[in-house]
Amino acid sequence: MVQRPGRSVLTMLGTVLGVGAFVAVLGLTSTATGQIGKSFSLLQDTTVTVQDLGIPAPGTGDAPPMDFPVDSDTRLATLNGVTDAGVWWPVPVRQPLISQRPTVTSAATAGGSAGGGSGIGLFGASPGAVRAMQPTLLTGVLYNDFHQRRGERVCLLGAPAARLLGITRVDNHPAVFVNGIAYSVVGIISDVQRLPQMLLGMVIPSSTALKTYGPPADSPAQALIHTRPGAGQLIARQAPLALRPDKPQVLKAIPPPDPHALRDEVGTDLSWLFLILAAICLVVGAVGIANTTLVAVLERTGEIGLRRALGARPRHITAQFLTESTALGALGGLVGTSLGVATVVGTALARDWTAVLEPYAVLPAPLIGMFTGFAAGLYPALRAARTEPLDALRR
Repeated sequence: MVQRPGRSVLTMLGTVLGVGAFVAVLGLTSTATGQIGKSFSLLQDTTVTVQDLGIPAPGTGDAPPMDFPVDSDTRLATLNGVTDAGVWWPVPVRQPLISQRPTVTSAATAGGSAGGGSGIGLFGASPGAVRAMQPTLLTGVLYNDFHQRRGERVCLLGAPAARLLGITRVDNHPAVFVNGIAYSVVGIISDVQRLPQMLLGMVIPSSTALKTYGPPADSPAQALIHTRPGAGQLIARQAPLALRPDKPQVLKAIPPPDPHALRDEVGTDLSWLFLILAAICLVVGAVGIANTTLVAVLERTGEIGLRRALGARPRHITAQFLTESTALGALGGLVGTSLGVATVVGTALARDWTAVLEPYAVLPAPLIGMFTGFAAGLYPALRAARTEPLDALRR
C-alpha cells in the first residue's frame, strides 16, 4: 500500500465516492426535509376551500340553487383564524359576448380578440373572496361591501383580459359590456395568489351575478378562505357548521395538506432514491477494490510463493490481502465520510439552511467502507491462499 501510493489512492477512490455519496445523500436529505417545515408553501398552508355538494332537498329530486347563505363572508369572518373569506363561482352564461361596445357580434367582439371565443371567463365573487385571492392591483381599486349590498354593476379585470379588451386604465371610467349589459371597470388585477383563472376573466360582485344571471348552474359555488398560518385544519372543521349550522353535510371543506406528513413523505422518497444511487457507488467502489486486489495478487505471485516456502500458511496469505483491502476500504470510508459531511455543511451554508446530520448516517459510514473493502478483497485473498508454493516460485 505504501510502496504504490498511486494505486492505493485510485483503489480507495471508489469507496471514497460511495461512502461520501452515502453520507452526503442522507445528510442533504435530512437537511432538505428539515427545511420543508419552514419553506412549506405558506399559500397552501393558509388556504381552505369549501365546496357546495349540491345535495337535493329531502322529498324532492331538485338540487338547491346554492347552499351558501347570503352572509357567508360575515359568518366566515367571525371564525378565529380567518383573515379573508368569501364565495365565488363561474357565472352561468354560455359564451358571453364581452366587449367595450354595447352591440357586437361574436365575430366582432372586442375587435375579434375577446369574448366567449377568446377564453375570457365571467366570475361572480363576493368582496371577501376577492380579498382572499390576495390580488395585486395594477390600477384602480377593488369593489367592496357597498357594491355588494347594492348589487352594483362593477367589475374587476385580470391584466391579460384587460389587454384583450384594450383597457389599460380606469381613471377614464371604462365600461365592459356582457351581452349588452354595461359594467364599470373599477380595477385591473396584475396578479393573484389564489385562483389564477381570474386573471383571464372578468369578476363581478356575487350579488350582482345572482340578480342578473341567477345561481350557479354547471359549476357549483365555492368558498375561498384565507387563514392565518396553522389555523387551516381547524377552520376546515368549523366552516361548514358556521355556514350551514342546520345542514353542514351539504358543504365539504378541503383543508390544507399536513406539512408534517408531506415532509415525511418527501423525506422517505428522497432517502430511498438517493440511497440506491449511493449503493451503486459503493458497488462500483467494491468492484474497483476487487479488481485492483486481484491484479496485485497476480503481480505478487512470486512473493506469495516465497512466503509459503518460508512456512506461511494459507490463512496467513488470506489475512494479508484481506487486511490490505479492508484497510483501503476503511481509509476510503473515512475520507468519504469527511467529504460527505463537508458537502452537507457547505451546501447548508450556501443555501442559508440548518445542516442536519443524523448519527446513524455518519458514524457507521467508515464501517461501511471497511466492510466494502473486506467483501471486495475476499475472493482475491482466497485465490492467493490457494496458490501452490512451487507453481508460484516457477513464475
